[in-house]
Amino acid sequence: MKHGGRIIVVRGFTLVEVLVALVIVALGLTALMITISSSARSSGYLREKALAQWIALNRLVEVRLSLKQSGLYADAAELEYANRHWHYDTRYFDTSNATMRRVVVRVWAGDVKATGNPLAESSTFLGSALMPAGSSNIPAIGDWSAISTFSTGALTPGGAGAPGGAAAPVPGSPGSGRNPGPPPPGGTIPNPGGTGE
Repeated sequence: MKHGGRIIVVRGFTLVEVLVALVIVALGLTALMITISSSARSSGYLREKALAQWIALNRLVEVRLSLKQSGLYADAAELEYANRHWHYDTRYFDTSNATMRRVVVRVWAGDVKATGNPLAESSTFLGSALMPAGSSNIPAIGDWSAISTFSTGALTPGGAGAPGGAAAPVPGSPGSGRNPGPPPPGGTIPNPGGTGE
């Protein structure tokens, strides 16, 4: 090319250079598409896993409320949830405590024929009361000596009431040498600690 009496050589890219650039761009776009696809797949899997976990927790609540406990040691069912078909398997296991059972719920996407690892698994324990309602291991209300060590802060390490510590006598308890007596006519109970409040 001539420009003002001088010859200017205009040089473009060679075919090899253009092909190398295209290969580099193609590799970059392929890596980007793989990353985006993997992210979308992970997002879908996490959504399914969260839904399956909700189904498992709902099933555990049903079992604990004894709304649906159809089998002695196992039961299974299918359901529609979040516009998807799911199935769960509930297993009941005996424990070393005769009044308790372990309940495990596993959830899969699809119908009962779907196999493989469950998307979610949750467990809980069911049991009957170890003692009748209203009973307690704390002595009768009239004897506060078992409780007062907690309120006086006597559970400091090595202190009274703590393991290895000396038992502190509680005012008003047998052997303390001090009995506050019945409450005054006004209905207020004097503070046995003597703090003035």
